[in-house]
Amino acid sequence: MGWTTEEFGESHEGIVGAVLEDGSEPKPAYFDIGSGAEMYRTSEWWAYDGRMRRPRAAAVRAACSCGWRGRGVPVPWDELDGDGLEGLDVSGPRRDWSEHIRTVERRTVPLPEDLAQLLSALEDKLCTLAEDAPAAALRAVAALDRLSRRAGREAACMIEEDGEQRWEALGRALGIDADRAQSLVTRYLLLH
Repeated sequence: MGWTTEEFGESHEGIVGAVLEDGSEPKPAYFDIGSGAEMYRTSEWWAYDGRMRRPRAAAVRAACSCGWRGRGVPVPWDELDGDGLEGLDVSGPRRDWSEHIRTVERRTVPLPEDLAQLLSALEDKLCTLAEDAPAAALRAVAALDRLSRRAGREAACMIEEDGEQRWEALGRALGIDADRAQSLVTRYLLLH
């Protein structure tokens, strides 16, 4: 079960990853879940308990889908109850990943302060309206949807016209990977 944020999604999905004795990461473990042709694949620490011909994790660390890795914390196998899957404290890796996300947020293009305040106030107002007058809230959300599609299309057209389709740079500015940045621009270009 990975960690994600609503803003960055799978571009920055975090897990508690395994670290082997030599400091390397093991290859993903595959599990047959019984039906269909698909196999469950994971790199999470719990899959590396030394059973089923898989190596045993010497340490754990936060791992992000963007490639970032946190600091390693030794796994005290002797102190863990039973198979150890329930007893390991993963709060350290979780904090490391959360700090990574704060770093990503700081690197993104900042919103103008007045717009950030307006968005925050709008969120508060819409949540209250959803409780007090759900139909009015839906009408407001539909109007915002139309507005955001128009503004998104305009921004995507400006990026497209600019001719500088540097998806890596745009991705960094948005805190997402280059493929997602390109998909976002394409999605807004296709909106009518």
